[in-house]
Amino acid sequence: MKTYKAVPRKTMLTSALLAALAAPAWAQDAPGTNEPVDPTTLDAVQVTGIRGSLTSSMNLKRDSQGVVDGIVAEDIGKFPDTNLAESLQRISGVSIDRTSSGEGSKVTVRGIGPDYNLVLLNGRQMPASNLGNGGGGLSGSRSFDFANLASESISAVEVYKTSRADNPAGGIGATINIKTLRPLESEPVISLGLKAVNDSSNDNLPRTLRGSNVTGELSGIFSQRYADDRFGVTFSASHQERDSGFNQATVAEGWATFKGDESADWRALPLPGQGYSDRITNRPGPDDVYARPQNTAYNVNGVQRQRTNAQATFQWKPADNVTTTLDYTYVENKVQQQRSELSVWFNYGPGDSIWTNGPVSAPIIYSEDMTNSDVSMGGAKLATKTDMHSLGFNVDWEVNDALDLSFDVHNAESESRPDSPYGSAGVLGVAAFVRGTTTVDYSGDLPIINIALPPGGVQASDALVTGSVFQNSYNKSKVQQYQGRGTFRFADYSALDFGVGHTQVENRSASAIMQRNSWGGLGSPADYADDIWYADNMGKYFKAFSGHNDPRLTGQFLVFDFDRLIDRAAQVGTDSDPACPSCYYAPTEYSEDIRTTEKSKSAYLQYRTTLDWSMPLHVAVGARYEQTEVESNALVRVPTGISWSSANEFNIDYAADRGFVGGKGKYDYVLPNVDLKLDLAETLALRGSYSRTLGRPSWTQIQSGQSLADIVRTQGGSGTRGNPGLEPLISDNFDLSLEWYYGEASYASVGFFRKNIKNFISDTIVRENAGTLHTPVGGAYWNEALASGCGTTDMPCIRDYIFTNHAGDPGVTYTGRNSAGQMTGTIVGQPNDPVAGFDITVPANQHSDHLDGWEVAVQHLFGQSGFGVAANYTKVKSGLTFNNLSLGDQYPMIGLSDSANVVAFYDKNAWQIRAAYNWRDKFLNGIGGQGPNPNYTAAYGQLDLNISYAVSEQLTLSLEAINLTDETMRTYSRHTNMLRYATQTGPRYMFGVRYKF
Repeated sequence: MKTYKAVPRKTMLTSALLAALAAPAWAQDAPGTNEPVDPTTLDAVQVTGIRGSLTSSMNLKRDSQGVVDGIVAEDIGKFPDTNLAESLQRISGVSIDRTSSGEGSKVTVRGIGPDYNLVLLNGRQMPASNLGNGGGGLSGSRSFDFANLASESISAVEVYKTSRADNPAGGIGATINIKTLRPLESEPVISLGLKAVNDSSNDNLPRTLRGSNVTGELSGIFSQRYADDRFGVTFSASHQERDSGFNQATVAEGWATFKGDESADWRALPLPGQGYSDRITNRPGPDDVYARPQNTAYNVNGVQRQRTNAQATFQWKPADNVTTTLDYTYVENKVQQQRSELSVWFNYGPGDSIWTNGPVSAPIIYSEDMTNSDVSMGGAKLATKTDMHSLGFNVDWEVNDALDLSFDVHNAESESRPDSPYGSAGVLGVAAFVRGTTTVDYSGDLPIINIALPPGGVQASDALVTGSVFQNSYNKSKVQQYQGRGTFRFADYSALDFGVGHTQVENRSASAIMQRNSWGGLGSPADYADDIWYADNMGKYFKAFSGHNDPRLTGQFLVFDFDRLIDRAAQVGTDSDPACPSCYYAPTEYSEDIRTTEKSKSAYLQYRTTLDWSMPLHVAVGARYEQTEVESNALVRVPTGISWSSANEFNIDYAADRGFVGGKGKYDYVLPNVDLKLDLAETLALRGSYSRTLGRPSWTQIQSGQSLADIVRTQGGSGTRGNPGLEPLISDNFDLSLEWYYGEASYASVGFFRKNIKNFISDTIVRENAGTLHTPVGGAYWNEALASGCGTTDMPCIRDYIFTNHAGDPGVTYTGRNSAGQMTGTIVGQPNDPVAGFDITVPANQHSDHLDGWEVAVQHLFGQSGFGVAANYTKVKSGLTFNNLSLGDQYPMIGLSDSANVVAFYDKNAWQIRAAYNWRDKFLNGIGGQGPNPNYTAAYGQLDLNISYAVSEQLTLSLEAINLTDETMRTYSRHTNMLRYATQTGPRYMFGVRYKF
């Protein structure tokens, strides 16, 4: 064991406390262990490659305080996976969320979702900016998007599953520390890497949505030492381009859910003996829960991404006991996406249907009668850009043999914004009003849409532009952080860690929408040249799903030139709806704007010692004090009315004036920790840990004010309201594990963990009347139309009656007829009409529960054969689950799932081969889609392969294959037939060349 110079404890403790209080507060690295060790330098002889990486990762786990797992680079500039999230999923208890195009993006640890895992870069909190789903709306997420970071400059990633006093607060699942290269701590290197990338999903798109079949990636590292190793510099950079695609079948608007005996809601199925009940087979029973779809669609999406990373690090040792580090990190991630779709909308009207048995009953076959309804073939064009800058300065000072001090200051910001004149998301509606009876078979993995169409199907001569939505979303996060920490070592192998810190996080989320509500049709088909469109068929783009070639599938749709069609739509108008060129660009003035500042102060003490018993016991006991102040200001729009602009579209009108409203919150907590490690034998260790951690609410949860969704349906609308006074989640965490290190780079471990979580934040949906917002639904004009013979779900009939009999009356503006002969115009709710109801989502601290689980891991090298295997399995269980039979508010844990990994590899001489299979069980990924409905992601497994060959000590060739077996992803609601999203991507292949000078 290491010995230390004896210093009187009283003198040392007094000096420590004075230093902690007097010094400005900064810190560089994530918290150390009993003896902080860089896992890449644990062995006298550094071993690279897969074997070396696994050995270093095992040493990190074995020598750490608490439960820590990690991944160490196989060589400088060579991380196991190009994507950091996909590397992290190899760790037990870590699973990932993927983007629609199949790339790893965010991580869940031990069932705790991305918002409650804290991500650090070299021990510093990182800003996280995201735009809303599809580039639109407000984003309240705190989760870090790992797709923004290239892996070439990463030396290691550490996952702290148990918290310690010297860990920054904010991670309930884990604290994840990403470590980059340091020139004075690594061997000098100059290397250059090139990759050619082929994403097979790019070939599975209409021709106008495809990118390049082969794209490139360039990376380089320069790291050198000078002046007798007292000065070092590292420069690293990478640029990656990737063209890909994804295709989806969706029920994007969700499922209207009812009890089997529901009779008051007009959207419900008729009760036995009423209406068209004779056309319903196996109708849900009175005690069952069932749901009807709002829409169903197929869409195809082309995606292009350009990612640039750069980092510069300077280190200087002015004295043997002082090291200064200045580092700068830059990230730019640009994404463009274009979509074409074929969709059908339902009106909850009469039709034939067949249902599954209860207690959750879902449609097998669902049909509604239609006449000259719309075949929707809209498109979208998205373009976003994220920039991140991080600048940090650090001083490490070994004052003497007993005292170390570290000071760190960090300033970083991340900004996500539109990268197109169309904004962050531009949606252009297109339709042909030729749809008859529409039927969908939901029994398979792919829903089969069948549409009764006129002879020849959908023709270009039938198509015209309808409504449009152009969004401008913005998110900026800024972090200013000061940390100071130190360690006093006593002569009896004990140490006292101490530190103080201050962190200020500023977050701004804003959005604006330009919407043209011409959903009944803009002009006539004659206003648009036929060569703007070309015909295609959806079936051929879903070959990974059974049913893609079903003869019932109506796949014919029209693809169009987005830019050309926008130019034409801007010129089309009528006397009542004049041409509007400005309607097809995103607005520059925000209508929603949330600005939140979060200031946190912290201080900690932690005592570490080793009791030199027959079986040595390593002990760490500490506490962290955390105080946080929250201030939020939000721009609030004033709604003035509801306009009925087309059969399925009701829109909120707003006053021109708006202003900011504010709110404040404050909380403080003491977060204790105890870590014990008993060395039962040289190769056998028993660990036990207790810690208390906190997880902060999302930015939209602590916003001030209330916002309403612009589009309202016949049943009402939706909105959100925040609460700056929310308390954070508090989790008491217990861990017990047994670890056996039985050979070189070989070990087995089993661990149990439990998290008792309180202050759980859940979204309660409250039905409220929004002041004086009157809706035409159920009003005098509406009821008069029903009395004349129109059905309650026959929207075109009701609108035509009102326009025929009340054009020019208060609230009724008639503008003509669309190509289907339906009357067009707006109907505005009047003072005597019903007040619209809104489902307002309100967050609240209102639940407590627990989560527990088991982790089993094994890593084994088969002697000197070069072969090895690493496998792990995580089983989690919690009361925080969703009850599919309940229609009320619930408080589930998002992301809770079992997971498993198996990695088989060969690493010998010039060859390195790794096959990795990752599996994640079904999990709840969110709530929504017409009320408090669950959205489950089905179990998913993926096989990846990596092969590299060292031609010489300088030159290495590599081949990677991602999603080798072409797996698909599926999301559904209370029943597997209640599809939300079925997504097909495809395998991705990369050929690389790496040269070390």
